[in-house]
Amino acid sequence: MTVNAENIIPTRTHVLIFPFPAQGHMIPLFDLTHRLAIRGGSALKITVLVTPKNLPFLSPLLSAGLNIEALTLPFPSHPSIPSGIENVQDLPPSGFPTMIHALGGLHAPLLSWITTHPSPPVAIVSDFFLGWTQHLGIPRVEFSPSAAVTCCILNTLWIEMPTIGGDDEILEFTKIPNSWRYSWSQISSIYLSYVDGDKAWEFIRDSFRDNAASWGLVVNSFADMESVYLAHLKKEMGHDRVWAVGPVLPVSQGDRGGRTSVSVDHMMSWLDARADNNVVYVCFGSQVLLTEEQTLALASALEKSGVHFVWAVKEPVERDSSRGNILDGFEDRVAGRGLVIRGWAPQVAVLQHRAVGAFLTHCGWNSVVEAVVAGVLMLTWPMRADQYTDATLVVDELKVGVRACEGPDTVPDPVELARVFVDSVPGKQTQRIRAMKLREAALDAIVNQERGSSVKDMDGFIEQIVSLGQKK
Repeated sequence: MTVNAENIIPTRTHVLIFPFPAQGHMIPLFDLTHRLAIRGGSALKITVLVTPKNLPFLSPLLSAGLNIEALTLPFPSHPSIPSGIENVQDLPPSGFPTMIHALGGLHAPLLSWITTHPSPPVAIVSDFFLGWTQHLGIPRVEFSPSAAVTCCILNTLWIEMPTIGGDDEILEFTKIPNSWRYSWSQISSIYLSYVDGDKAWEFIRDSFRDNAASWGLVVNSFADMESVYLAHLKKEMGHDRVWAVGPVLPVSQGDRGGRTSVSVDHMMSWLDARADNNVVYVCFGSQVLLTEEQTLALASALEKSGVHFVWAVKEPVERDSSRGNILDGFEDRVAGRGLVIRGWAPQVAVLQHRAVGAFLTHCGWNSVVEAVVAGVLMLTWPMRADQYTDATLVVDELKVGVRACEGPDTVPDPVELARVFVDSVPGKQTQRIRAMKLREAALDAIVNQERGSSVKDMDGFIEQIVSLGQKK
């Protein structure tokens, strides 16, 4: 049941939302904001903070007729970020730490806005890369666009500060349920790059530590998928203000998009002509760019396998770069059974199509959640940090996926990868049955208005926020 402000307080409770400017972070938080506005009804007034060049990403929400407004603050100048860049996608892969530090420059103007606003927000919901927002004089709710277990691992890393070992040395997280183990090469690159005494890195260290001290935590996950880790977070944070409100998905499949070489209608018609569970979907998210060798190996594997597939190819920004290009003549050789998309693909719609049976993924959390909701078998190829965590969760704990490859520099054996493709559609019945059961649990969590765990957590979150407004 939607919370009705008229039965609680006479005015709307003001909440500030602050996304981290990376596509994989903004999209789920904007989707959560949309759900929050709908579920909260007239109880909430929502302001979303963006910098000028990221305002277009917010446009669909602003035009949706909801209680959502934009707060646009100038992007802080930073010596390591060229003028005009305000999004991680426009930086090299190492740009995350730089962006985290640069955004800290918004502290003073944001604090000024809060303290002078005639009806200031009672709380801020901000991305887990923005821990410094803990120090704005209002309760801060951390938003995790990653798994609950990732939050557990990050909190442990930045609070306990284990000594960095060699790449092959194993780091064990014995306090976290199921005692997760990783080699140092698979640990957060931001943590590995931490340099004691460097003011920039000290800021990032303190920002991550602030996450564990946040007033609350919202996770894009659900109880049936990560109950033990959600319970661990509550124990470690010392309170019950941990809400699993996922899977957070767009209200409609038309909410998100981008440039693509193939029309959505053509893509759907192409899939309509394929048998159930017979297509492999290949996509590595918004940031991963395969090397030329990896691209050629993947193309060869798809060609050798004989499977039907849709491949979303991220092409290089520089025209003269060979990275990301596929074999000359490849599309001609796979004509009739392969569809290559250069640019954006409507991933939610593709995954939920009956013809798609397997998904070769880098295991970004958004992709994992979308695959879970679609009930699609995942073929995992993690590239960095939390993607290794997600792959372990998918393959070893949830058992809804199989390993296909691993590592940012690994070039797969085309013959072996082709075998993985062949075995996945429409095979792997055990994992496929588990994937469909997990799909049912995911949908029950967000759709069941009476018993859905994520519905209850969303309502509980809204009630706690509204209660903050009552105390003012």
